Amino acid sequence: MRILLFSSLFPSTARPIHGIFVETRLRELLKTGAVEARVVAPVPWFPLQGQRFGEYAKFAATPRIEQRNGLEVHHPRYVLLPKVGMSTAPFAMALGALKTIRRLQREGFGFDLIDAHYYYPDGVAASLLARWLGKPFVVTARGTDLNLIPDYAVPRRLIQSTERAASASIGVCQALMDRLQELGGDARKLHTLRNGVDLQRFVPEPRAAARARLQLPAEGRMLLCVGHLIERKGQYLAIDALPALPADVRLVLAGEGPDRAALLRQAERLGVRERVHFAGVVPQTELKWWYSAADALALCSSREGWANVLLEAMACGTPVIATDIWGTPEVVSQPAAGVLMPERSGAGLVAAWNRLFTQLPDRADTRRHAETFSWDATTQGQLQLFRQILAAQRVEAHAG
Repeated sequence: MRILLFSSLFPSTARPIHGIFVETRLRELLKTGAVEARVVAPVPWFPLQGQRFGEYAKFAATPRIEQRNGLEVHHPRYVLLPKVGMSTAPFAMALGALKTIRRLQREGFGFDLIDAHYYYPDGVAASLLARWLGKPFVVTARGTDLNLIPDYAVPRRLIQSTERAASASIGVCQALMDRLQELGGDARKLHTLRNGVDLQRFVPEPRAAARARLQLPAEGRMLLCVGHLIERKGQYLAIDALPALPADVRLVLAGEGPDRAALLRQAERLGVRERVHFAGVVPQTELKWWYSAADALALCSSREGWANVLLEAMACGTPVIATDIWGTPEVVSQPAAGVLMPERSGAGLVAAWNRLFTQLPDRADTRRHAETFSWDATTQGQLQLFRQILAAQRVEAHAG
């Protein structure tokens, strides 16, 4: 079976952790030996690479084609227009990618199915490409694409028409498929295939050794946040909570983003600057040391489809504190995993911390909970679904 993975959410040398969860799911699928794949990951066109242009410079620096872990990845450009970009993005993305995909076909990669990730604009673009190329397609919903974007009228209509045209839709949590059904989706075509966790990469390391490696204080407790420093991720709530947490608790923020300066000012204003450590971007290969060094992970997001950092922390034996949203209760489903915040606020985080440390789970139990989220079921579910779609297509073609 030959699969064309289509999504702007895919890592590159310019953005190595962008959409890492999409790459991981594909890599797990390729391990079966039942699938051959190419990746087309469109990137907005931008002419300049100067550091002052921030994220736009990374678009410009992205190579047109590269090899990642033995996988061929293409990054065609598309024009994202100011102000009207949200409505035009799917069409621009599809047109920008069409030439690359047709070249892949001419070169011998006659793929069977388009595997698209993120419903809008990527899934809508994939529906256009599938129509132009005469191929079936599947779309995986991942969070904001269904829990926020359908609030806008034009994207909502395009998402609904894409769902009707797709052979199937996949959600990384049940809540997303419930949402798509609310939007008019056909329940018979909706499938929940959760993200798993790499249990070989994310393993518990001795806490003392982890802290020594990272040059963190050996004494005291550590609360860790992992993610982009943006409002939606809610690191400011962890800083809000810090004055009310025990004095031995330090907060470590792993990640970078536009809110860094504001978070620094907030910590200074609240008198906790010495208790907040900014770790910057941490490569995936190093994250296990940060998880293992922490006593708990906090995820204070306002929106999450399926937060991989929760499973990664648990796989390292570290319990979590998280907001009660979307797919998160499907992950934090027993005491060994951690606790959900009673409300999304600094006070809610303090209450969750106190509850967690009243009866702190054993690290081995937390790891065992994470082990129930291996990739095996998701990988087999994909293979079964793709095979069913292609078999139905063959029957339809024969009948025609």
